[in-house]
Amino acid sequence: MQSQDSGSSGKSPAVDSPLAGVTLPATHVRAAAAALSLEAAALLPLIDTAVLDELEDELAGSGLAQRFARDYAAMWDLRLARLGTAVDSEDEASALDAVISLKISSTMVGGVRLARLAELLEDLIRRGDFVRGQAMMAGVAQDGARTVSEPQSTYILEKG
Repeated sequence: MQSQDSGSSGKSPAVDSPLAGVTLPATHVRAAAAALSLEAAALLPLIDTAVLDELEDELAGSGLAQRFARDYAAMWDLRLARLGTAVDSEDEASALDAVISLKISSTMVGGVRLARLAELLEDLIRRGDFVRGQAMMAGVAQDGARTVSEPQSTYILEKG
């Protein structure tokens, strides 16, 4: 079950996505596939609230899922800064560490779109394509901020 993006403008997600303006050169098949992947990622919901609900159920209502969501939100600025610095400096090892951390934590909190963007960014980093990685960072930052605000305004307040 996936929740709707309550922060959208009523347009289709691809239209109001911060990645709508990111163009990836289609010089070969991989670049074209990456552009299609960005478009597909923009169609994903920001948050699947069922993920945290399921985690809370598995933990017998102990409040750990809510704390995880709070910690995820509290760490967003640090995660983004760490990833941005590593991508800008083309530090592959640090960038991979930061993007994998973002991907896993976003998946655990139900941040479907951000987890997919992190996966796409991870692929660029592994290929050493930091130019496109840097181009993606603005979209990651914007969708990340929206992803963080969603559980704060819904899940954490509802359950807290």
